[in-house]
Amino acid sequence: MHLHEPNERITSADEALKMLKEGNARYLKGELCAKDDYKEERDVLSKGQVPYAVILCCSDSRVAPEIYFDERLGDIFVIRNAGNVIDEVVMGSIEYGAEHLGSPLIVVVGHTSCGAVTAACEGGDLPRNISAIVRRIQPSIQEGMSVDEVAIENAKAMAKQIADDEMIRHCGTKVVSALYDILSGEVKWLSE
Repeated sequence: MHLHEPNERITSADEALKMLKEGNARYLKGELCAKDDYKEERDVLSKGQVPYAVILCCSDSRVAPEIYFDERLGDIFVIRNAGNVIDEVVMGSIEYGAEHLGSPLIVVVGHTSCGAVTAACEGGDLPRNISAIVRRIQPSIQEGMSVDEVAIENAKAMAKQIADDEMIRHCGTKVVSALYDILSGEVKWLSE
């Protein structure tokens, strides 16, 4: 069961983190909240949005934070790209969520078996735009690391980069990192 009404402002990062954890627990048990009244939610949300968390995650089709956190329309502000990496556009979206929408929590979620991380680990000749993604992941690679270990380090590195952003510091937004396990569905928190 959701702890808040649609479009209700959640101002505490700790409360937001608790809600994400509870949502993932419901997902793991297969006890998702009913979400069949989208018309009512759209009516409420047409007046504005107040997502309680900003989520940066991979665009992998198996990784859907609205589902694995068991959330409704308007609850989380999601930015997705291959490898959950940061560039100016992504950082601008994150700043928008923190400053303009007032989300108290930012979560960077990497995932197991990530294709972008695999490409970064394997190296080689890649098309120009895929190379741009890989270059952002490569600083997280150390010799002997598995793909999943690199995904963890990449999520932590992106979270640190966000936390170091001047606007994010000014807003006082909490930034944490996590890893979604594609096989189990569990979100493992790397930092809180």
